[in-house]
Amino acid sequence: MSYALSGALQSAVFACLKADAALTALVGEEVYDAVPAGSMPNLYVRLGSETVRDASDGSGAGAVHLFTVSVITTNPGFTSAKMAAAAVSDALHGADLSLSRGNLVFLRFERASAKRIDAASARQIDLRFRARMQDG
Repeated sequence: MSYALSGALQSAVFACLKADAALTALVGEEVYDAVPAGSMPNLYVRLGSETVRDASDGSGAGAVHLFTVSVITTNPGFTSAKMAAAAVSDALHGADLSLSRGNLVFLRFERASAKRIDAASARQIDLRFRARMQDG
């Protein structure tokens, strides 16, 4: 088991989302790994939490990464957030990401949840993805 591929996966996911034309049409440059200080845009995407478990086998070290990408908006209703979430899902599900280390065996959408946050003044959709990685 190795956590060594986590950084490579995160960088590749971030680059994929930043380069996706459909997502950029909806949120512009507002894709963040770490949310900057100050006022935030009405609609943005944020990389979120990650859980990793061993998936080593006879072929070598490997891991399954479960990670979250969130779409957050202060726009009324869920429509703009759902459109952006669909673009995130389309960009990542089945993507063949270029990694600085290791190999991506697969990347799949697993589930999503939508909720009101900040005393119902904002909306957040959390999309969870599963990535199977091999080192080497």
